[in-house]
Amino acid sequence: MSKDIYQNLDQLGQQTALPATPEAAQLEAVPNPHPDVDYLARFVAPEFTSLCPVTGQPDFAHLVIDYCPGDHLVESKSLKLYLSAFRNHGAFHEDCTVAIAKRLVAVIAPKWLRISGYWYPRGGIPIDVFYQTGLPPEHVYVPETGVQPYRGRG
Repeated sequence: MSKDIYQNLDQLGQQTALPATPEAAQLEAVPNPHPDVDYLARFVAPEFTSLCPVTGQPDFAHLVIDYCPGDHLVESKSLKLYLSAFRNHGAFHEDCTVAIAKRLVAVIAPKWLRISGYWYPRGGIPIDVFYQTGLPPEHVYVPETGVQPYRGRG
């Protein structure tokens, strides 16, 4: 695969400012070097942060994003910047998790996508949010996320 597939990327290989909002973030796609093969790509964001839309207090989550690429992959730096843009964004856990999934689906049109959002307790209650686009393609190995349910200090 030639390097010219990277020529239309605006963020890779240079200093890029953190987007002010998730809507302002530019998610970039690159051609999948193996569109003829069904395989799983996984991104893990163990330090995801956003804000409670009511109190403005910070919320923290461990996100696991699994997808089976179609014709495009998400460029990882653009994904990192997109996820970081939630740092000052007020939204409930469910909204953040599902919005990330829907944005990825819109940009890269994967054959399958699953996001697991393991949110740390707010008001003493941990909230886990899961979303997927359907059944994974047959014969694709989809490992467990490896994230344990919240147990407190026990």
